[in-house]
Amino acid sequence: MSHVENELNSQPECWTRAAGLAAGEAAKLPAPGERVAIVGCGTSWFMAQAFAALREQSGQGETDAFAASEFPAGRPYDRLIALSRSGTTTEVVELLAAVKGRIRTTAVIGDPNTPIVSAADDVIVLDFADERSVVQTRFATTALTLLRAHLGLHTEQAVADARTALETPLPEGLVECGQFSFLGRGWTVGLANEAALKMREASLSWTEAYPAMEYRHGPISVTTAGTATWMIGTAPEGLAEQVAGTGALWVEGGLDPLAELVRAQRLAVAVAAARGLDPDQPRHLTRSVILTAG
Repeated sequence: MSHVENELNSQPECWTRAAGLAAGEAAKLPAPGERVAIVGCGTSWFMAQAFAALREQSGQGETDAFAASEFPAGRPYDRLIALSRSGTTTEVVELLAAVKGRIRTTAVIGDPNTPIVSAADDVIVLDFADERSVVQTRFATTALTLLRAHLGLHTEQAVADARTALETPLPEGLVECGQFSFLGRGWTVGLANEAALKMREASLSWTEAYPAMEYRHGPISVTTAGTATWMIGTAPEGLAEQVAGTGALWVEGGLDPLAELVRAQRLAVAVAAARGLDPDQPRHLTRSVILTAG
């Protein structure tokens, strides 16, 4: 079994541990009403998108998500949260250094023996969710679970649904599809983006992600027999029927949206196996992106 599969299967236990940490780490995380920015790179950026939407939807304060390289210099925030599994990603380390003394910063990391520990004002270590794999699974969902619990939005049903996602067979014919579209609404747009990234990284699949309503504004034109459209969260009325009319496979997300992401992670590994690919050796990728001065 690959590192990715082992780490993927451990997510329910990691989520339970993260939810239990949330109350004790509350002082390091945003208080209601604070103006917050949350940043990351790759997978962590998509988790940032999900958290930002969740926090605003729950009425706890204005929250913006950025790729760390695209943070708007000079914009005022009460707190900046940085998500980084490795703790070494160049853009995140440089951003924390740039805002030090101006914005209170919190880093949520997997490895405490990294530069981000000294760069951030506050640190939350999820070392039990750190990973050996290049393709990230459990750290991302565990970090988001910590943040959901801080907002009071985590439930035990999410953990139960994650177990269901790991145990239930994938829909028939899904692995054989040649193209995949993931859709979301609100906070699940970030999850859709992450599901698509997992498919690209692990299985080299042609994969896209869209807000569900935007999917009708052009992208549905590539949907046909042999493709799949997966809705993470509640679908807009009539969309399932419209996709079915194209001949594509429609996948309805009936579990907690974060558990649906676990199902998508499983799909990425399954498609990789079907294509003879090793998900622990994704093409052109490394576990952390560290840029050197040229």
